[in-house]
Amino acid sequence: MSSLFAPVCSITRTSRGRYFWVAWWSGPPAYVPFRKPDAEGGAAATRQAARAAAEKRAGTPLIEIDGLWARAWKRMLRGQPPWPSQASREPRAARANLGAHPEDNASIWSVLGVSAHVTDAELKTAYRKQAMATHPDRGGDAEAFRRVVAAYAEARRRLRKPKRRG
Repeated sequence: MSSLFAPVCSITRTSRGRYFWVAWWSGPPAYVPFRKPDAEGGAAATRQAARAAAEKRAGTPLIEIDGLWARAWKRMLRGQPPWPSQASREPRAARANLGAHPEDNASIWSVLGVSAHVTDAELKTAYRKQAMATHPDRGGDAEAFRRVVAAYAEARRRLRKPKRRG
């Protein structure tokens, strides 16, 4: 560890309007390989509350750095690469979490339990049904839930794609 290192925290706003923080006090964050933070937390109502929570956890004052570090850790928690540029180098199936396991070789349509000629409303209904059945908070498998979410995202993308005139 460098003698010039000061404990730091990174704070970012969540999609629900709360604040998520990550902190490093045992060493600086690293770009490659991404260094896991010493602590993390979320659901703070204000940026000041998030920083106070991080400082309380660290037991020392922290210097706030760019929010990109907190966003990178959020991506890693979702099973994605920390930096978006790394995602563009992966095959499409890996980005969608499809093809990671042998049972993932099924099409997105079979994961959702619908045909390829489905309407938006039918797709949404099928997704909700599968999401409720596989959600970890309801006793389902986390990997199966991720496959359902990825399949739904890919199905929505495909349905929105304009049809070619022939």
